[in-house]
Amino acid sequence: MKKVEKRAIMCLLLACVLLVGVGVFSYRYFAYGDDWASYEGNRDVYTNGDLTKGALYDTNGVLLMRNTENGMIFNEDSTVRRALMHITGDKDNNISTGANRAFTDEFIGYDFINGVYSLNNAGEDVTLTLDSQVCAAAYEAFDGRRGTVGVYNYETGEIICMVSSPTYDPEDPPEISSDDTSGVYINRFTSGTFVPGSIFKLVTAAASIETLSDAYTWEINCTGRVDYGHGDDVTDLSAHGTVDLERALEVSCNCYFGQLAEKLGGTVLEEYTGKAGLTESIDVNGIKTKPGTFDYPDGGVNLAWTGIGQYHDMVNPCSMMVYVGAIANGGEAVMPTIIKPGSFVESQVSKLPVVGTQTKQMIEASTADSLKSMMAGNVVNNYGSDMFPGLSICAKSGTAEVGGDRRPNAWFVGFLDDTENPYAFVVLVENGGYGSSTAGSVANRVLQAVVNR
Repeated sequence: MKKVEKRAIMCLLLACVLLVGVGVFSYRYFAYGDDWASYEGNRDVYTNGDLTKGALYDTNGVLLMRNTENGMIFNEDSTVRRALMHITGDKDNNISTGANRAFTDEFIGYDFINGVYSLNNAGEDVTLTLDSQVCAAAYEAFDGRRGTVGVYNYETGEIICMVSSPTYDPEDPPEISSDDTSGVYINRFTSGTFVPGSIFKLVTAAASIETLSDAYTWEINCTGRVDYGHGDDVTDLSAHGTVDLERALEVSCNCYFGQLAEKLGGTVLEEYTGKAGLTESIDVNGIKTKPGTFDYPDGGVNLAWTGIGQYHDMVNPCSMMVYVGAIANGGEAVMPTIIKPGSFVESQVSKLPVVGTQTKQMIEASTADSLKSMMAGNVVNNYGSDMFPGLSICAKSGTAEVGGDRRPNAWFVGFLDDTENPYAFVVLVENGGYGSSTAGSVANRVLQAVVNR
């Protein structure tokens, strides 16, 4: 009887171990099954280390790239290939944001029931929100200069343009030496950070509006220079005279925003930089952006330059695009996406507020309205509406000093105040000079392609 009892206990223990094992396996299968399936040793998915499944299309159904057993096939247009190289990737898998690295799970068509099995064994097609013709227009507008352009729908989050330069033809890649400093493999839109210059004044202005009782009435007399002693000063290209917040943003007065930063203090600037999402990484369908970095001195000239967008300020272009999108959208930022729903069920799920479009309140609605009005005034009274024919545009330029003998980086950020074309944008031309003239002209060419497509 004792033997039977012992055997029963042993069987019970073995059954418990089996149940625990099945539970652990089931958890790992559901949690990591896609990683197992996409492992490069899986011969159903890879041949000689190259992904053989899946195709990539733009929002209009234009083929951008297809994986085959004989390698990657790209779009026939060399301009489109160059414009979208940082999202299609290249044959040597050098681009971290390339589709075969970022969208592996989508391409192999993995699911819990069928694994990677499909009737034709070709994998799945992925359709992007990008418009290849708009991206081609952005690439041509750069004319070989370094930088990036991003455009997205600030109501739906769909990115329609994402171009990084320098680039190359993935069908005919160049020989790139190990000591190359061009950053050609880097997707500047998602993976880079840059000195923002005066576009950061939008954050300083928002902090002022929401924390200072005299935000709209506080004035200074700009003489073109504020001396902080010991050879430290904040300068402008010219004296602006008496300026308030609206006028200071319009003429991008460094003296005003430097003293405003001191008035706000480093703690408030840090809070509003965080609220603006500039220190966070954004997940764009698995492509994670590089977070910005900032220092917040206690006071003095360094705090002044921080509020102006200099000192140690570094921002990511995608994050800045989302912030100006929030200004356009009543203070609520819609997080960007680059992959369109692939089925009816996915399209319905994407509309759910919890599962689908993700949003973040960055500033108050009244603050957004004020900044929108000021940014519209920037265009009318400073940059010139004739630079953007037919466009209802609200914008802020930036001329970011980068040190040494290098020309400043040129920025232009903003949005279209247009119900039929609700698009926010960011343009960065590295060492391009003045923001409004250099980056503004690129923005116009891209936005004209957007509204006339």
